[in-house]
Amino acid sequence: MNLKSIHNVYFVGIGGIGMSALARYFKFNNKNVAGYDRVKTEITDGLEVLGIQVSAKDDVAEIPTEYLNKENTIIIYTPAVPSSHVELTYFRENNFNIYKRAEVLGLITRNTFCLGVAGTHGKTTTSSILGHLLAESGVDVTAFLGGIAENYNSNLILKGNEITVVEADEFDRSFLQLSPDIACITSMDADHLDIYGEKEALQDSFIEFAKCIKPNGKLLVQEDIELDGITYGFNETSDYRIKNIHIRNGAYVFDIVTPLKVIEDIQFYLPGRHNLLNGLVAFAMADIIGTPTDRLAKALGTFIGVKRRFSYQIKTEDLVFIDDYAHHPTEINALHQAVREMYPAKKVTAIFQPHLFSRTKDFADEFAESLAQFDEVILLEIYPAREKPIEGVTSSWLLDKIKSNQKQLVVKEKLIDHLATIDTDVLLTVGAGDIGAEVEKIKNRLTVEH
Repeated sequence: MNLKSIHNVYFVGIGGIGMSALARYFKFNNKNVAGYDRVKTEITDGLEVLGIQVSAKDDVAEIPTEYLNKENTIIIYTPAVPSSHVELTYFRENNFNIYKRAEVLGLITRNTFCLGVAGTHGKTTTSSILGHLLAESGVDVTAFLGGIAENYNSNLILKGNEITVVEADEFDRSFLQLSPDIACITSMDADHLDIYGEKEALQDSFIEFAKCIKPNGKLLVQEDIELDGITYGFNETSDYRIKNIHIRNGAYVFDIVTPLKVIEDIQFYLPGRHNLLNGLVAFAMADIIGTPTDRLAKALGTFIGVKRRFSYQIKTEDLVFIDDYAHHPTEINALHQAVREMYPAKKVTAIFQPHLFSRTKDFADEFAESLAQFDEVILLEIYPAREKPIEGVTSSWLLDKIKSNQKQLVVKEKLIDHLATIDTDVLLTVGAGDIGAEVEKIKNRLTVEH
């Protein structure tokens, strides 16, 4: 399909973080853009500011007339939308051109030099750092991000069309629609077992993704991953590595060793060793395409972060409040490491909202172990997202598994009032569900109290 011949783009699930980036892209490329999402959010509000019409009612009558012309309209949908969706059913029954988000990303990036970021953890942060490094270094880049990059207050970086940066999402094997020139794999931990069934099937999909890289392309892999490619990490045997790490004025300062040189005294402000690796692979990918390393080093020091990824909400002597998207035990462990490194003598309280019944069931013991590392744990009810409840899988069940003397289950509606009973130095909100909608309320309440 030739996207240039398309005038109208309609999104079913336009409020999703990845879908809204595509909506912005098409709008900036002078297409008519509209869509549906079941709830209005800050993201959909931002789309409407751009002149994109968003409906929260699943009704064919809500679709603007011009989008009913299937000759010059494409429909883009997210797999999170149920098959019974009225509008999507109408489009299918009337033989519209319908694509998943990943398929459209594949079409957009096919004629560009594409950098793909894959992995069960770190995709959004890594791709945001990579997009920022290239943009700050003067490269003509478009980056489609799975989060809001704070430097741009957007999930889309538009600085040209020569190079594209995309998150290669393993969920429902979407990343197999891409054909990147250079790709990285940050991690292959078990996840999405509701889709894959077994960890081995998930790992096999990453192997298949590696085969999608264009001929003469390059694959970068974190040093612990057993795949052939350019390696990165902390070990001396890695092709790209970080050494001489120390903390100065709240920032990491370190050297990067490349196959050709050593770049010294680089500053980077994202906490956590996992973020050092994210920054390193973004640096390596940009270096491989020939971006000057002095520009890359300077740009690393100006990257602010991604919303809901170790995002400071309050940072005072008396209280620190951090919001983070972590929703997998490995990510919670990384969050814990980062917090302990920055605040070694402080009491840390984590408010965690489990995401998906299936993920909670599959990793219950690992969740319990990772959460027990915090001084105090407050659990919210499981956020179901696309799933129906699984018998016996509840937050109360998970709470019983956590070996901690300071743990409790709180109903989300009572969370703000419950804050008055919390005595802590560092407060974390953690999870991928709608806990993010509580962050501003929590911040306001804590600001009043302090």
